[in-house]
Amino acid sequence: MSSSYTPGETAHRTGFSLDTLRYYERIGLLAGVGRTPGGQRQYSDDDLGLLEVLRCLRETGMPIHRMREFADLCRAEDTITERIDLLEEHDRDVRQRIATLQSQRTRLREKIAYYRDAHS
Repeated sequence: MSSSYTPGETAHRTGFSLDTLRYYERIGLLAGVGRTPGGQRQYSDDDLGLLEVLRCLRETGMPIHRMREFADLCRAEDTITERIDLLEEHDRDVRQRIATLQSQRTRLREKIAYYRDAHS
């Protein structure tokens, strides 16, 4: 049996603000969010699972339009291959950014060492 969560519970569990949850629904990242008879949003375990993935994608720099594409693929049937392709492409982008950051960090450390030596 699937659980349901109020917007406040969902915000607490996911770390997203209420404004972000509403924004994600408005732009199509979250679709079909349930409602109580009184009209209040009611999030499911599936919604929370998608939000976890969306957080990962956002925190690793995926643009919103690609996140929306991923969310659309998740709602469609027989799109596993496309989801894998999208995630692998993003993984390559992340790997490249990490390599760039590592290189830049090496430069920073060299500069720190230079200034430490100059200061001694």
